[in-house]
Amino acid sequence: MIKSELVAKLAEQTNLSKSDSERIVSTVFDEITKALIAGNRVELRGFGVLSVRERKARQGRNPKTGAKVSVNAKRVPFFKAGKSINDALNKKA
Repeated sequence: MIKSELVAKLAEQTNLSKSDSERIVSTVFDEITKALIAGNRVELRGFGVLSVRERKARQGRNPKTGAKVSVNAKRVPFFKAGKSINDALNKKA
């Protein structure tokens, strides 16, 4: 699902206009992004947890040339799915 599909689904299920739904979805994403930038953890009950993990600097390799390259340390988003999502995905038929 892409953002525009999410907006359309929200508008359909809540009888809000698409512009209002777009504003709601954008606000939620913006607030999640701000929390992660601040180093906070975002927990959405029944869905999962978003957090930030630190990656150390390391030596990488250019796959095209094979030359060694230096990869800087960075912060990356990490998502851990909630139990209900894991159970739904692994439900046996």
